[in-house]
Amino acid sequence: MTRRRIIIDTDPGQDDAVAILLALACPEAFDVLGLTCVAGNVPLDLTTRNARIICELAGRPDIRVFAGCDRPIDRDLVTAEHVHGHSGLDGPSLPEPEMPLQDQHAVDFIVETVRAQPPGRVTLVPIGPLTNIARAFNSAPDIIKKVKEIVLMGGARSALGNVTPVAEFNIHVDPRAAACVVSSGVPLTMLPLDVTHKALVTRARNAAFRAIATPVGCAVAELTGFLERYNPARYGGDGAPLHDPCTIAWLLRPDLFTGRDVNVAIEVESELTMGMTVVDWWRVTQRPLNAHFIHDVDAQGLFDLVTERLARL
Repeated sequence: MTRRRIIIDTDPGQDDAVAILLALACPEAFDVLGLTCVAGNVPLDLTTRNARIICELAGRPDIRVFAGCDRPIDRDLVTAEHVHGHSGLDGPSLPEPEMPLQDQHAVDFIVETVRAQPPGRVTLVPIGPLTNIARAFNSAPDIIKKVKEIVLMGGARSALGNVTPVAEFNIHVDPRAAACVVSSGVPLTMLPLDVTHKALVTRARNAAFRAIATPVGCAVAELTGFLERYNPARYGGDGAPLHDPCTIAWLLRPDLFTGRDVNVAIEVESELTMGMTVVDWWRVTQRPLNAHFIHDVDAQGLFDLVTERLARL
């Protein structure tokens, strides 16, 4: 099996943390070239801190972590401490990181890495706002044709929005960056709220994480347990969605998911619908297909996979 060479672009975030842990638990599947951090769930100084905490929790202080953009392309930064807590990793008590932050800017790392690899070898996995990816594409358009694929968590169709009536958080934070990425021509798979809202951390699934009975298992149980406190009226008593790990799970087991090839565009002009993911589900326009849009998942199969892999750490 050829390992995918991946860059995870992230703004940890409890669910980002689980996604990173899942990738690091699968060295036979992934060569994690680095973690590039962006401001999103919390400001950049905290996302870089949190990424290093998670690498150390996984026993992987060798993973390189890079600081990227601290604000969107042309808007003020919107964060989500009301969901993730002040630190972004509220829930468990985890030690401050000892591993260093890399000196190189995340955008430069992305450009340099894609250029250095053979064409079609690097998969980008953005699970936060898309500022770093768009900046890389805009500063070095030659890398666009070299990227193998982009597998991102973001957007929504029938699930509507989670930060405005129509916009999902990652897209809403930097709509122009998202528009750049979805129109880039790179093969794109989107894991939107339509699917992640079906991946709920029930009490039984949370208990399965805790039953791993390792520092990683206990930390994941506390991370996902903290998320359950947010918006219980929306998700009911079944628990909170586990958004970002769906990207890594799709790379591991695409058979667990169902999707459709569609055209996706991002609204960047109207303040009323800014960041809306406009999905041509029924192909009523002549716009070209540019995304594989995931809309369903075998939720129990997903959580069985995540639990089994996390138990390796």
